[in-house]
Amino acid sequence: MADGSDGGGGGGGASPEEALHKYRELLGSAERKFARVRDLPPYSRGPHLVHYHRKVFRAYTMLWRFQQERRRELVEAGFRRPEIGEIASRIGQLYYSQYLRTSEARFLLESYVFYEAILSRGYFQSGGGRKGFASDVGLRFKELRFHARFLIVAMLLNRGEVVRNLVERFKSLVVDSRVSFPGTNFKEWKQMLQEIVRFLKADTSFANPRPLRYNVLFDSHPSSVPYITRLQAKARRVLALQEALLMTYHRNEVKFTELTIDTFRMLQCLEWEPSGSFYQPHTDEPSDNSNFSDQNGVSGLIDINLAADMTDPNLPPNPRKAILYRPTVSHLISVLAMICEDLSLDRILLIYISASGRSDQNTAYLKDKPGTSLDSLKLTTSSEVSCKQNGLLRRTMLSDGQNSNNCYGSCLSFGSRGSRGLDNLYPDDLIPFTRIPLFMIIDSDNSQAFKAGALLVVHVVL
Repeated sequence: MADGSDGGGGGGGASPEEALHKYRELLGSAERKFARVRDLPPYSRGPHLVHYHRKVFRAYTMLWRFQQERRRELVEAGFRRPEIGEIASRIGQLYYSQYLRTSEARFLLESYVFYEAILSRGYFQSGGGRKGFASDVGLRFKELRFHARFLIVAMLLNRGEVVRNLVERFKSLVVDSRVSFPGTNFKEWKQMLQEIVRFLKADTSFANPRPLRYNVLFDSHPSSVPYITRLQAKARRVLALQEALLMTYHRNEVKFTELTIDTFRMLQCLEWEPSGSFYQPHTDEPSDNSNFSDQNGVSGLIDINLAADMTDPNLPPNPRKAILYRPTVSHLISVLAMICEDLSLDRILLIYISASGRSDQNTAYLKDKPGTSLDSLKLTTSSEVSCKQNGLLRRTMLSDGQNSNNCYGSCLSFGSRGSRGLDNLYPDDLIPFTRIPLFMIIDSDNSQAFKAGALLVVHVVL
């Protein structure tokens, strides 16, 4: 958002009613384009995504400029301050969704700048103290949603002080909402408040003096490591990490919205911290939120060109990441197939799966005793059938002296009780994806079974 004047001239002699009508037209067009982008899966790939994002950014750029230039006429026609906040909030959402698709830090930083400006100018704060807004429950819901979105962005950027401030504001809003709107159900927001408190408590226990992201102050560039340089010189081809799939499925897992503590940490571990030359902190001059004028200084990148080269020149590109929260097995496999189709030559796919390996409906466990292992498990019919269907793999394992019972219980559970094995992920389910360079991380109490499965794949391929 470029700097502009207060209330902006440029009216062209149009009446307030005409200006408001034009604004509504632009708003409707922008919202339709926004809905199309919002409904696209965040893990989808393809050039059409860039096309859609260009169109929606262009629509909101026109909308923002129009409300700048016709501010005085719009105000006379009944234009309200929270409507400015809605536009800025939508743009912040667009930047964040684009970050999820591309893993480019510039989009996350721009989203933060927009949300920070909305907060500092109090666009959703009960109408900035104006009479008549305190009883607007719709505005209160918008304010709650804004705080939840800002919290996620601030956490991903490790803005600790901002996060703590937002949590306190969010808590005050939830408490005040139940008092101010007794006839409205705010149970969902109370639960969300409990989630963020639990999340931050768990994350604080993992406090680290340095960020989880790779940082130029702590980590050297891979090409500067001697043994990597020698390996690249001898290798026929040099592999690079291009895609990552991160998924979790646990009961009662620590999360905020659909971001679990496991994916939150892994997401940062797969990125570079923006360097000082790339990111300059945004500073706002103090302003009086009761003043209806807008400083229009939220962002210098509102006229964004998604094709422009705006990457950090000092850092390698971050791998693109697809984040799945409690997917079914079929959904996981379909997303993996979609990612593999778009994987370039000499590129690596990383798969991170955090899930429980124990399924009561498929495996009858012996009572917990010292020394009890997976080898002592007894299987029901579904797992036995799976082993029989993969007799070739099993015989390969047995020929190398592996324990025959390792096949039993070699799964991760993605379902609840009564799913009868339909939501169990077996090591051999991932065999088709070993045709590409693959790096797997299984974070589970049954990861040993996948280690044996990996050995099977190697034997069969060789």
